[in-house]
Amino acid sequence: MNTYDLSGKTALITGASRGIGASAARAFATQGANVVLMARGRDEIAALAGEIGAQALAVPVDVTRYWEVEAAIGAAIDAFGRVDILVNNAGAIEPIAGMEEVDPAGWGQVIDINLKGVFHGMRAALPAMLAQGSGTILTISSGAAHNPQEHWSAYCASKAGAAMLTRSLHLEHGAAGIRAMGLSPGTVATQMQKEIKASGVNPISQLEWTDHIPPEWPAVALSWMCTGDADEFLGEEVSLRLPEIRARLGLSA
Repeated sequence: MNTYDLSGKTALITGASRGIGASAARAFATQGANVVLMARGRDEIAALAGEIGAQALAVPVDVTRYWEVEAAIGAAIDAFGRVDILVNNAGAIEPIAGMEEVDPAGWGQVIDINLKGVFHGMRAALPAMLAQGSGTILTISSGAAHNPQEHWSAYCASKAGAAMLTRSLHLEHGAAGIRAMGLSPGTVATQMQKEIKASGVNPISQLEWTDHIPPEWPAVALSWMCTGDADEFLGEEVSLRLPEIRARLGLSA
């Protein structure tokens, strides 16, 4: 797997308590970045910050609450002086249910996390990034943003909306030095895939665990997307399912 130099950068990562978020935090820190770990799992991000060391700051955050995200941006600036990277990774898929029976409150909570949470991150990070004239905002997307899956209406709708937020951000602020991109990683061996497997609904739940890529692969992709080598994808989405992208990043089965 390729590595990239992120020395001197400060990266904020939502959903950093496990899965892709935790792997990205470890990768970014190894590559020289300061990392701000944001998640509801207070104990988990505290343990990860202890593992990483002085480069890491753990800030408990519920991304559905804008003021908490805004406060995390302030904490990052207080600790490290700037904000260079935001990874909008926090996500939820349950409830997995048909539209005729799904709990409306649960459906809305997925929208709050996957869509409003992404907007909250963008909105909170933009003033500092625009003031310094640069910043990278990456959002974890999904094939479900473009292709509906049975019983995933909230997840599909929220990911489609987040993909459009990325395009909107590029349109509005790309010329001001804000690098906005999405990463569609494919299926990743995380807790979410366990929830999908348990549902038994749609073809994705029928995949074997060995069909999923490790979370370290998206972490490599996110690291690369923070560099100028990925500028051809600004405003767009990088698909980690593509063999040519995997080869470019030194990833292989």
